[in-house]
Formats: sequence, structure tokens, C-alpha cells
Amino acid sequence: NKIIGLGQLAITVKDVQLSLPFYTEVLGLQFLFAPTGQLAFVQCGDTRLMLSPPQGAGEIGKNSIPYFKTTEIEQFYAKALEQGALGERAPQLAAQMPDHQLWIGFLKDPDGNLIGLMEEKR
Repeated sequence: NKIIGLGQLAITVKDVQLSLPFYTEVLGLQFLFAPTGQLAFVQCGDTRLMLSPPQGAGEIGKNSIPYFKTTEIEQFYAKALEQGALGERAPQLAAQMPDHQLWIGFLKDPDGNLIGLMEEKR
């Protein structure tokens, strides 16, 4: 028995209906379902994200930081800002690896949760 991947990540938000457009429209993640007005699920590759108010753990705006893989990180970041996302740090070279450059940038969602963007440029 072993861990085979990350199945779901919960992100604590104040108002799911206010935050959902950031994840679906700005980040472009696929909406899955919303069993209630204050609980919604979106798909990111093989990982499902759950948007909800605090449920016994987690504080609004103080979550673990998800890093979303993207391509053309500078253009993605600029487009996100045009769509109303809050910029935290423009994409920049974080590490020179043997076979690629790791670029990292940060946005904030409507609740101030830090959202990482990453690109492995080859």
C-alpha cells in the first residue's frame, strides 16, 4: 500500500459563490458540482478542489498554497490580472535545473489565499 496521488485539496473561502468565478473563469478550472450554495468542487488535472467556508479547520485566507502548473506563465499571469485577480508576485525564475528552468509567480484569490503558478520551461 502506498499513496498514489493527491485526490482532493480543500480551500477555505468566505463565500463560495464569490470565489467560484476566480477558480473557474480566471484560473480556467472545470466546475464539477455544488451540492449546496456554500460548497463547490472544481477539477484541476487529476486533483479535485473543494471550496468551502471553514469546517472545523483552516482560516479564510490562510490555507496551504496550491501551485498550479501552467504554460506561458507570464501571459497567464497578465491575463489573470486583466480578469481582476490580485497580483502578489510576477512570475520569475526560481531555479535553474539541469534540464529546465522553474518559474514561479503568485496571485491572490478574492479571500486573499495565496495561489502559486509554476512553469517548467524546457
